[in-house]
Amino acid sequence: MVRASIKRYLSKCRSIRLYFPLKVSKPATLSCLVRSAPPAARRALQTVLPRFITSEASTGGAMPSRPLVLSGPSGGGKSTILTRAMQEFPKSFAFSVSHTTRKPRDGEQHGIHYWFTEREVMEKMVANNEFLEHAQFGGNIYGTSRAQVESIERTGKICVLDIELQGVRNIKNSHLDAKYILIKAPSIKILEERLRARGTETEESLKKRLRHAEEDTRAVEADPSLFDYIIVNDDLESAYRQFINAIKEDIQATQNIATNSA
Repeated sequence: MVRASIKRYLSKCRSIRLYFPLKVSKPATLSCLVRSAPPAARRALQTVLPRFITSEASTGGAMPSRPLVLSGPSGGGKSTILTRAMQEFPKSFAFSVSHTTRKPRDGEQHGIHYWFTEREVMEKMVANNEFLEHAQFGGNIYGTSRAQVESIERTGKICVLDIELQGVRNIKNSHLDAKYILIKAPSIKILEERLRARGTETEESLKKRLRHAEEDTRAVEADPSLFDYIIVNDDLESAYRQFINAIKEDIQATQNIATNSA
């Protein structure tokens, strides 16, 4: 697991063709030269390296699992599958709560569903580069906090980020070494049937969701490399097993960390 994590990190550095000297003494001595220009070196030191440096102290020498970037349209089954996984492996996952400038809906709680944040505060956070990714939807800003992701990583759990396709692209351009999974319905027609069956959408919001799903489908077809795994949820049980198989090594890593910490 340690060697695999180091290889992923070095591969990430090579892909951006930059360099700076890096020396790591724990959990195994490693001296290596990575290509990086000064600005990128500073960004890497602020974002990627803490994951390797602090993990030894916080997880008993075991490398933390890779964050999980989960994407897919509403009605695709993403939330159902993730909820079941978190129930089956309660000590393996932690959900990254996003920030947003929109107002809370009925039943939503601050810090559980979102960090509801004033626009002025959030714009300042964006300017200070405090988000791994941020985007605007419906006139509101949404963002994934670097600090929260790093905090979850230090626990040794799998940090789950549920984000839109635009956010996936932004995180792909960051230094986060994540695993990317798309969960979708077999077709737009079936997606529409599922959303109508819920009875929670107005005709206007339904059309908007379907239009957005069609745009995302075309984008993924044009660039399937955006995701490590694409799961078509035409059967919930089968889709769930595919999801667990895709992250089984990461789940095992969290269990090893829990054992080492006990």
